[in-house]
Amino acid sequence: MEHAEFRSQFPVLDSLAYLNAGTDGPLPRAAAQAAQQELDVEARKGRAKEHFERRGELGEALRASYAGMLGCDPSEVSLTTCTSEGLAIVIDGLGLRAGEEILTSDEEHPGLLGALAAAQQAGVSVRIAPFLEIHEHVGPDTRLIACSHVSWMTGRECPAGLAEVDVPLALDGAQGAGAVPVNVSHLRCDAYAGAGQKWLCGPDGTGMLYTTPELRGRLAVKRRGYGNLADPDQGLHARLHEDGRRLDTLALSAETLACALAAMQTLEREGWARVHGRARDLCSELALMLVAAGRQVVAGSAGTLLSFESPDPEAERASLAEHGVVLRDIPGRPWLRASVGAWNDEHDLQRLLDALR
Repeated sequence: MEHAEFRSQFPVLDSLAYLNAGTDGPLPRAAAQAAQQELDVEARKGRAKEHFERRGELGEALRASYAGMLGCDPSEVSLTTCTSEGLAIVIDGLGLRAGEEILTSDEEHPGLLGALAAAQQAGVSVRIAPFLEIHEHVGPDTRLIACSHVSWMTGRECPAGLAEVDVPLALDGAQGAGAVPVNVSHLRCDAYAGAGQKWLCGPDGTGMLYTTPELRGRLAVKRRGYGNLADPDQGLHARLHEDGRRLDTLALSAETLACALAAMQTLEREGWARVHGRARDLCSELALMLVAAGRQVVAGSAGTLLSFESPDPEAERASLAEHGVVLRDIPGRPWLRASVGAWNDEHDLQRLLDALR
C-alpha cells in the first residue's frame, strides 16, 4: 500500500498534524464505519440471541488480532477496557501482603501508579528505582517488578536486563503495543498490559492483557460474571474459564469490538514492519529537525515518542493546537511530547516546526 493511501484512511489528518497517539491514536475511517454499522443493525433488528453471538464472534476475532501483535497465542490474551485495568488485575490479583515488595521505576504513568498505591494501602511496600537501572535493584522481598515497556515520558525502552531477573515481571505496554515491535516471549514478561485506543487506533475503552499460564493461575479473580465464566448457566457453581478469558472485562459492546477490530485490520493490512519502521524513521527525523531549530530533545527519546523542552509547555501546547498541531505536555516536566506514527508524514513534522517559531 502506498503511504498516501494508508494516510488517507485517517480523516483527522485532512486538517490536523496529529501527533498524539500516545494519548489516543487517530481513528481510521473504517473503524468509525464498523462501529456505526453495528449500531445500525442493533437499531433495526434489536438485540437478541444473534446480537450476543455477534459480540462473541467479534471478541474472539479481536483477541486473535491482539495476540498476533503481541506474538502469543490467543488463549493467553484477556480483553480489557484499558492498560490500567490490566495492571490492576495483576497487582490486585496477586494478593501480596505486608512485608512483600513491588519494585517500580521513576518514570511510571498514573495508570500504573494508581494500582501500586492501592497495593501500598494494603500494606505492600512499593519501592522506586531509576527506570534504566530497575533490574539492578531487585531485593530479597521483591515479589513483582511492575514498570513500563516504553516510558511515556521519554520513549525509552525498559532495560534488556529485566529479561534475566528471576522475579515476576508485569509490563505497562501502553506506549509499546502498536508503537514498537512487541514479542512477549522475547521480553520474558509474565504479564503485558496494553491499550487499544493509543497506537492501535481503536476506541476508548479497549485494551488487552497477556499473562503466562503460571501467573494466571496465581491471580485471584474477584469479579465474576457472564463474560468470564465457562458455564454461566450453572449459577453459583459456574466455573471460570481456564485460559485468558477468565480475566476478561465483563462486557464490551459490539460496536466497540467492531471498531477496535477494524482499526487493527487497517494496521495489519499495512504490515507491522512498515508501521513500526516508518514511525521510527519519522521520529528520528523530527529529533534532528528540532535540534536544528534550537530545541533540546530529552535525552533517551527514541522509537515513536519524542519529548523536547518548552519554556511553557501548557501554553505552547494550546498555541500549537490553535495552529492545527496536536500533541501533549508532560505534567511536572518542562516538556512537550510528540507521538509520531506511521500515518504521519514530513508535512506534519514541518507544520510542527513552523508553529513552534
